[in-house]
Amino acid sequence: MTKELDSPIALMSAVPERQERFDGVTVFLEVVRLGGFTSAAEQLGLTRSAVGKAMARLEARLATRLFHRTTRVQSLTDDGQIYYEHCARAQAELQAAEAQMASGRHEMTGRLRVSMPVLFGRHCIAPILLNLARQHPSLDLHLSFSDRTVDVLAEGFDLAIRSGLLGTESEGLRARKLGVQRKRVCASPAYLAAHGRPQSTAELAAHSILLYRRADRVNVWQLPDATGRIVNTPLNSRLQLDDLEAIADAATAGLGLAWLPEWLVRERLRTGQLVSVLDDQPGAAVDCYALWPNVPHMALRLRMAVDALVEQLPKSMDPIAD
Repeated sequence: MTKELDSPIALMSAVPERQERFDGVTVFLEVVRLGGFTSAAEQLGLTRSAVGKAMARLEARLATRLFHRTTRVQSLTDDGQIYYEHCARAQAELQAAEAQMASGRHEMTGRLRVSMPVLFGRHCIAPILLNLARQHPSLDLHLSFSDRTVDVLAEGFDLAIRSGLLGTESEGLRARKLGVQRKRVCASPAYLAAHGRPQSTAELAAHSILLYRRADRVNVWQLPDATGRIVNTPLNSRLQLDDLEAIADAATAGLGLAWLPEWLVRERLRTGQLVSVLDDQPGAAVDCYALWPNVPHMALRLRMAVDALVEQLPKSMDPIAD
């Protein structure tokens, strides 16, 4: 009874009608490595006659003689030596590919391209992914920081991080919620000493407001109305900036009230550079998502990256202790 062959080429040889060109290659490699038909037959669980016939068929298909045959020894011809070198390299490449696929089930390998908002990515997302890359040296991590909404499929990204409601641009993608970004209204102690501390949303109209504006679109504050319902709160401002960190700097410098993510102002609140106001009123929260192409099989590197973000991102967005 013949045993099943384990090499990639042997598996291809098992389907002669579809992989005809690989017939006999495994047997040929064993004959060369073991130095004769008899040893190869014993190793492969074949008869010596079967090995001889396999070599004869291979030579007929190649239209060349591979072996110098004597009664006791089979040695390679010049053509046989060339053919052996090519076949051995091919088999080694296939075996290396199989080994990499097997290790890839446990080790993150290959390239992972990730798009993320600039500040949120730098403060919260990148540290998690860079730590993942440190743990997995075979991972090629490409991080892209941009506040525009990228086309994940057209631009070849494996993963994108988005905040807020998902629109039509997420069609054709899968999504997983990563966490919630909470925001605070805050100002410097000097500003509050000079202008007073607002006690309600209605009092904001009497204050200097720092607004985030990008591409002629103002980020409207979402705060509770008189009934406690979260609504858009239109506010006038003479100071509008298109960078959240610049707004935090302006607030710290005493130029007005700002509505900013807790992860961005956490350290300034902790050290007293900024003071949170309207803490007794509920504030809006913004959901954060991971999006990736809707493919049948999720690569391990992508799955582990998303799992790491789900597990660790909420901690990086935690508010300071009040």
